[in-house]
Amino acid sequence: MTGAASTRNVTLRVADSADIPALVALVESAYRGEASRQGWTTEADLLDGQRIDASGMAEVIGKSDSRVLLAVDGAAILACAHIERQDDAAYFGMFSVRPDLQGAGLGDRLLRDCERSARELWHCSKMQMTVISVRDELIAWYERRGYRRSGRYKPFPYGDARFGAPKRDDLRFEWLEKHL
Repeated sequence: MTGAASTRNVTLRVADSADIPALVALVESAYRGEASRQGWTTEADLLDGQRIDASGMAEVIGKSDSRVLLAVDGAAILACAHIERQDDAAYFGMFSVRPDLQGAGLGDRLLRDCERSARELWHCSKMQMTVISVRDELIAWYERRGYRRSGRYKPFPYGDARFGAPKRDDLRFEWLEKHL
């Protein structure tokens, strides 16, 4: 399965606990290790270790005012993203597209659906996210979709294995936001 031809039969749905093993594998493949280098969203040069584990995924899926949206083709999960209501804003994260399908428009579709869901389901007026600040290409991708750099940062959680093992000492998160 490659490129746009493989995304013809994609439908969107909300994840549940039965999806956890496949979701962990998808997120890991999009960001960590050699397999992630097939796509352009890899963090393999920045971080080793895990991106998320099964218990972390279960926590995200189980929260109220939180959902993980999936792009699926039959039983195959091709992409996912997490949104969570935080007052009048929604937080967007864990955005993962299977590396061999990146660049086929699937991420655009899922991002738009997350924005629509936050606006219609929770009446949020903006979407916010954090991105590792040295990920210039990724930040530029979000800027082309209407997100703006806020100038606000939060420190990277060095020493917390749940977020991976940094290969650099200059990592931090930058807040991006878009008015919905």
